[in-house]
Amino acid sequence: MSARTYEVRTYGCQMNVHDSERLAGLLEDAGYAPVGADGNPDVVVFNTCAVRENADNKLYGNLGHLRPAKLANPGMQIAVGGCLAQKDKQTIVDRAPWVDVVFGTHNIGSLPALLERARHNERAEVEILESLEVFPSTLPAKRDSAYSAWVSISVGCNNTCTFCIVPSLRGKERDRRPGEILAEVKALVDEGVSEVTLLGQNVNSYGVEFGDRFAFGKLLRACGEIDGLDRVRFTSPHPRDFTDDVIAAMAETPNVCHSLHMPLQSGSDRVLAAMRRSYRSKRYLGILERVREAMPDAAITTDIIVGFPGETEADFQATLDVVAASRFSGAFTFQYSKRPGTPAAVLDEQVPKQVVQERYERLVALQEDISWSLNKELVGRTVEVLVAAGEGRKDADTHRMSGRGRDGRLVHFTPGAAAVRPGDVVDVRITYAAPHHLVADGDVLAHRRTVAGDRHEAGIRPKTSGVTLGLPSFGKPATPAEPTGGCAVR
Repeated sequence: MSARTYEVRTYGCQMNVHDSERLAGLLEDAGYAPVGADGNPDVVVFNTCAVRENADNKLYGNLGHLRPAKLANPGMQIAVGGCLAQKDKQTIVDRAPWVDVVFGTHNIGSLPALLERARHNERAEVEILESLEVFPSTLPAKRDSAYSAWVSISVGCNNTCTFCIVPSLRGKERDRRPGEILAEVKALVDEGVSEVTLLGQNVNSYGVEFGDRFAFGKLLRACGEIDGLDRVRFTSPHPRDFTDDVIAAMAETPNVCHSLHMPLQSGSDRVLAAMRRSYRSKRYLGILERVREAMPDAAITTDIIVGFPGETEADFQATLDVVAASRFSGAFTFQYSKRPGTPAAVLDEQVPKQVVQERYERLVALQEDISWSLNKELVGRTVEVLVAAGEGRKDADTHRMSGRGRDGRLVHFTPGAAAVRPGDVVDVRITYAAPHHLVADGDVLAHRRTVAGDRHEAGIRPKTSGVTLGLPSFGKPATPAEPTGGCAVR
């Protein structure tokens, strides 16, 4: 009898993407197999996001599309997990009775057992825990990439941003001990992975649980000691917790990329206060200034919300002013989305949709001009690219391949006669710049074949078995930490 097949559909942030790798690892350990490209899966798992207003509609629309397949194949199972499941709980089954399993952010490890229980009992199983069942790092993970991997260093968030629903769905911050993180990184490198991204809801507050304010900078430096690890990235930090020791660690550790995603959210101090963001625009710009002093080549990106309740034209102009001063290489811009259960959802002075749209378009136009200007400065320069799969949607038509520079910029290049594989590293000279990407249409200047490239070519992906949660090992900081105030990245 052939194994039951599965498909995981992921929505939302990098944390969800990494959770989906764990869901795949759990299912395969339980005997399931990934569905083929043209196959019909026996189990479909939705790993959901609840950050945006249309998340609910998107999920229920997709569930509706699956209903005919479920009716035609009663043995098929549908599971819903992630942040929206944590929020809606039993409501999902009430609205879509053909769903078999609902599980939350705190018990992703329960999925195989819940699927089996639902099949045996012939009824929907809903299990939502209000606190973490096991630390996610203890769970197996089937990695999507042979060359680049997510490594979770913490889960949850201790902040209270008024627009954000994530802390109530992910819980309070919990940190892994450094030794476990480094063991996972080393295991991935042994499998051929050359780039890791350290993940946390508020990644640079790492160490708060065990009282070491400087733990994150130490962790970056420790990653620099791992042979074979070419690139280290992290996301997303919070300006409140961004200290000078982290800047020094980035600048002084050769494999830490000079790429920083630093959420701004608003350039108006009044709006930042209403958002419960603990920094103000002067502090934010000061951080960027110190980053560029230490790393003149740093590429800095950000998140910005347009139309937060009560935002005036003067507030929005303050955002434009900070964006102009910051010279971001790119920005993820969002129109404010009211989420039930957040303090901002009940604030007066919700900004009319047409006003938000007009401001949003002005912000996007400004940022596009800045991004394009900065990218044009790279024309004629040589860039090291980690070749990726799936980054260039038009690569087949243009006969190009794509990847990321060390600064995180997307580069499309012409491989020519070189037998370049995803996972390999090439040096190319930039010939053209657009706001969101660079093009290198000349010859490849250098090509380094890698173990990751070998494994990608062979169809081999790393699978990690999970590392147990233990006690911290960095200890207390040697010098007193500076006082901080409260709030977070999401």
